[in-house]
Amino acid sequence: MAFHKIMTDLTHKGFTGSIAASIQDNCLYGKILFVDDVITYEGTTVEEIKEAFIKAVDDYLDYCCRNGQQPNKPYSGTFNVRIGADLHRKAAQAARKSDLTLNEYVTKAIQAAIDR
Repeated sequence: MAFHKIMTDLTHKGFTGSIAASIQDNCLYGKILFVDDVITYEGTTVEEIKEAFIKAVDDYLDYCCRNGQQPNKPYSGTFNVRIGADLHRKAAQAARKSDLTLNEYVTKAIQAAIDR
């Protein structure tokens, strides 16, 4: 029996959406991720959930346009991370040794982890 990779995220116009299954309701459902607004969609097949996601994004963008609102695009480039005082101190010391700001040091560390 052949198995296929399960698609967990959808993308459209810079937005990302989730896919989950409800065995009880016999449907697929999801929501647009990483935005403040709650936008959901559902379908019974993979094709339906993909179409419903695209329609949800397009409807959201149309709604914002009609109402003079800026769409809540994800990722401002700023976020808070709670790492504990000891790790914070060690990161600050390592950044200084590398002649970097703590922000530059953390940015490089995250990029290196993603590039792996």
